[in-house]
Amino acid sequence: MEGMTMTRTRSCFSFSLPLQLPPPTTTTKMRMKCQYSRSVAVAVSVPPPTTTRMMSTCPPTPTTGRVDRSSRFSSPRSARELALLISYAACLQGTDPLLLFHRRLNAKRVPGFVFDKQLLLHYDHMSFASQPIHVATHQEEQHLIHQFDTDSAFEADVLSAPLKLVYTNFVLRFTREILEAVATGWNQRIHLINQVIPQRWKNEAPSKIIELCILHIAMAEITSKGTKHQIVINEAVDLAKRFCDGQAPRIINGCLRTFVKQQSEESRAEDISESEAIRLA
Repeated sequence: MEGMTMTRTRSCFSFSLPLQLPPPTTTTKMRMKCQYSRSVAVAVSVPPPTTTRMMSTCPPTPTTGRVDRSSRFSSPRSARELALLISYAACLQGTDPLLLFHRRLNAKRVPGFVFDKQLLLHYDHMSFASQPIHVATHQEEQHLIHQFDTDSAFEADVLSAPLKLVYTNFVLRFTREILEAVATGWNQRIHLINQVIPQRWKNEAPSKIIELCILHIAMAEITSKGTKHQIVINEAVDLAKRFCDGQAPRIINGCLRTFVKQQSEESRAEDISESEAIRLA
């Protein structure tokens, strides 16, 4: 893809993937359309042009409840979505997600750049893909492709805009905290993730980067931020519904529930050991 750095540098953010990643157009079921803002790439999922389209059949609806008085995103959901996009881009570029986040945060605006904040009122964090739509004619297919490209361009305008214009300080702070937790325990978390994901995901790791990023973010938030695991799992499943395909939401739900169960069992075992040590002391 033009503009995207595909040669991986040495980095711990690799999921034990090969240093050279094949183009996403050949390794994933979804083509990654790259949008650029101040020389920083933001990946937006765009399905390949086929006769079976995965797309939302509903037009964007106003989401004023998630936008504050300054017309910026203010919900924790937007922070988790931003953390996912940053983590995904960091994996593709082989760089630290915190470094990429601060690069985008502090990037200088292009002279004359104007961002229409009305776009934020119609951006839907809960826009999920529907069931495949089967078309009978080439004209219908082209119409759906055009509509999807229009919707994708709309989302790209939002996701590629300067972060301080789109997100409140709360969202940016929460995003940074999530990314710090993700980066700090990355290598240790790889072992935990390998314990809960299905074997086919291990065999197809280059095509499961988004799914694995969702797991990293969710596990990091549960262990480092102390957010209730029910909330984190629901958020992770919604992110999977929005950015992944196939059985990813169901699998991620199962993986995280297994992870929480393992963490709970380990915590109980540690408590028992401490109690026994105190009794024998």
